[in-house]
Amino acid sequence: MHITVLAGGIGGARFTRGLLHHLSGIGDGDVDVTVIGNTGDDIRLFGLQICPDLDTVMYTLGNGISRERGWGREDETFTVKEELAAYGVAPGWFGLGDRDTATHLVRTQMLAAGYPLSAVTEALCARWEPGIRLLPMSDDRLETHVIVDDEEPGTRRAIHFQEWWIRHRAGIPAHGFVLVGVDEATPAPGVIEAIRDADVVLLPPSNPIVSIGTILQVPGIREALRATAAPVVGVSPIIGGAPVHGMADACLAAVGVDTSASAVARHYGARRSAVPAGADAGGILDGWLVHASSDSASVDELTPLGIATRAVPLLMTDIEATASIASAALDLAASITR
Repeated sequence: MHITVLAGGIGGARFTRGLLHHLSGIGDGDVDVTVIGNTGDDIRLFGLQICPDLDTVMYTLGNGISRERGWGREDETFTVKEELAAYGVAPGWFGLGDRDTATHLVRTQMLAAGYPLSAVTEALCARWEPGIRLLPMSDDRLETHVIVDDEEPGTRRAIHFQEWWIRHRAGIPAHGFVLVGVDEATPAPGVIEAIRDADVVLLPPSNPIVSIGTILQVPGIREALRATAAPVVGVSPIIGGAPVHGMADACLAAVGVDTSASAVARHYGARRSAVPAGADAGGILDGWLVHASSDSASVDELTPLGIATRAVPLLMTDIEATASIASAALDLAASITR
């Protein structure tokens, strides 16, 4: 069995950890998992190529993640960051840890030597042994920028997503997102095959605009999802009208999508219409999980649209709870297959 997961950072990493825990618990050794990671959050700082979402997945599944922060390394120190600040080197808002810096140094050196990002990621994972195959969505350099108001009234400017997200805590109203470099980008080797040959494709509770949505912008990936024979099942990142983690509500508002479980499902869209049965509906979803206690009304709303919807507990409070979510996603996929 081949499972392919499209993942952003913290939500995607934690969901995948629960998925692996579930698979180990049922003792099925004939399952392989491929994670296609978002690289739109990537940024180049201090001469280093930083891939936050890839590293969060790698560290989380390799048991090196900071459990308190959900990103970066456990037992991290920030001496280099403090020294850079003492020199007055900007930006000071990006928390680059000392242990984490080693990863970025290795990545940057390998990229400079001519290795593609997918090969670099494979080499880094050889140390961490995450138990999955981790693929960047593209080997091409892609960066998400955010359109915001400029200081001069009536004008706008673009800032890097990381500056908007970390420095401003998404507090500056966004008017849209631009994935710089996407027009010339291609999927990384293995990405299309992982979707095409999958038995199940899962969309974890990652940001639907700047994580999953960014992956979908790479030419060929959305088309592969719409063409695969595998059921595509997503997990809502919105519970009771609020993001499970982070500031996805600010991203949704910027593109005119309500902050609700059903609105995110409609944003992704159904692959096939319920009426007439099996007609092309233009979207990417076959199934959708919503939170049982707050969003169960979405079941009756989304099912007639062609999205098989189930209400189950979606809070990833611990690994057992997360494994149950992953199990529910696989069960829903199996029912769609049948």
